[in-house]
Amino acid sequence: MGCSNCSTGGGTPGGCQNNGTCSSGGCNKLGVFDWLANMQLPVGQKAYDIVEVRFKNSRKAFYRNGKNFSLQVGDVVAVEASPGYDVGVVSIVGELARIQVKKKVSNPKNLETPAIYRIATQEDIQKWMQARELEKEVMYQSRTLAVNLNLDMKISDVEYQGDLTKATFYYTSDDRVDFRQLIKDMAEKFKIRVEMRQIGSRQEASRLGGIGSCGRELCCSTWLTDFRSVSTSAARYQQLSLNPQKLAGQCGKLKCCLNYELDSYLDALKSFPAAETKLYTEKGTSFHVKTDVFKRLMFFTQEGGEFVALTPERVKEIMEMNARKEKPASLKDFAKVEIVVVEPAYDNVVGQDSLNRFDNNFNKKKNKKPNRPNPNAPQAQVKSPKPVEVKSDKPAPLVAGNQPTTPQGEKPAFKKKKRRKPPRRDGDAVSQEPKTETNA
Repeated sequence: MGCSNCSTGGGTPGGCQNNGTCSSGGCNKLGVFDWLANMQLPVGQKAYDIVEVRFKNSRKAFYRNGKNFSLQVGDVVAVEASPGYDVGVVSIVGELARIQVKKKVSNPKNLETPAIYRIATQEDIQKWMQARELEKEVMYQSRTLAVNLNLDMKISDVEYQGDLTKATFYYTSDDRVDFRQLIKDMAEKFKIRVEMRQIGSRQEASRLGGIGSCGRELCCSTWLTDFRSVSTSAARYQQLSLNPQKLAGQCGKLKCCLNYELDSYLDALKSFPAAETKLYTEKGTSFHVKTDVFKRLMFFTQEGGEFVALTPERVKEIMEMNARKEKPASLKDFAKVEIVVVEPAYDNVVGQDSLNRFDNNFNKKKNKKPNRPNPNAPQAQVKSPKPVEVKSDKPAPLVAGNQPTTPQGEKPAFKKKKRRKPPRRDGDAVSQEPKTETNA
């Protein structure tokens, strides 16, 4: 039953092939591995009577096992709700639940927890599964009702209570929404008790889930439990481009992962001079351009736009010289790495990088297959070019045969030989060569 309310659809996991009977909770959002399950309690100590129960998506709550049911991770239980009862899956039991209560609750001694009624029966489970099947259609109908009332809100999810007497509608909106008439319409149409709950865009992404730009599931829907504020200064410290399209997640806010490595960057930048540092040399003033935290290099520009890479220690040394009103000759004397722009060298083995790689083949094919004249087109007479007179002082050579004699300095006119036509085959297109006029 652990995979019955998975948001991927179908209720059957595609990878583990356990068909919904796994009790590890691995296919569930915010699943927890009970690493204390096989440990025995000391003699005389009672088991912790508070367990954690998981409901649809990432909603969890603590309940007291006052009747001492033998509960394990993955058991379906009926718990107290207002009004009626709700059905959920046990996610944490035993000493791990005690650790979780201390982490989540500020004063565990005064914790008021609702009770666990019973281990869910077959009737409870069937009613629970029926509630899950109704949620999608009810969500679409509620959106239609909100649009008809011209309410500026987005209903993103619906969660039915296990006894089918109450439904919670989760929505997002930028402004305050007066949904009193909407509640009356929904209660009249669905015949249930309606509760509206506004959530933020991060909570919406957490409930719906999805795949991030990194190719993995969203952190907020798998393991992240709290949402800390993220600012653009986190991107500046990590030398990231301030591009909203790359820094924003599916929720439209800044990505939570910008805070993951922020502390490491802040610790590393403590040994670097300020980003507004200016270095004065005999060539002029050098300005800071960028910082490579991993290679521990700071890049400065000299006169003419030349880049020079300096270590933080070298920069501090030059700053001390400037404080003594001394100027070095050039920053290159202190440079550790010489920046050389090297073009990528690779062999174009298959010839797929050139945009003109097919031009030669196309021209060859074009020359091999000339355009044949259309046999239905009218025949045009093509005049031959006029004979060119060649002026020469030498007399024309006499050749034995039927060559006619011509005056000196004139070229004899020859009759043009006709080309033999190839034999016609069946299926060939009929073509006629244009008639030409020749000077006899």
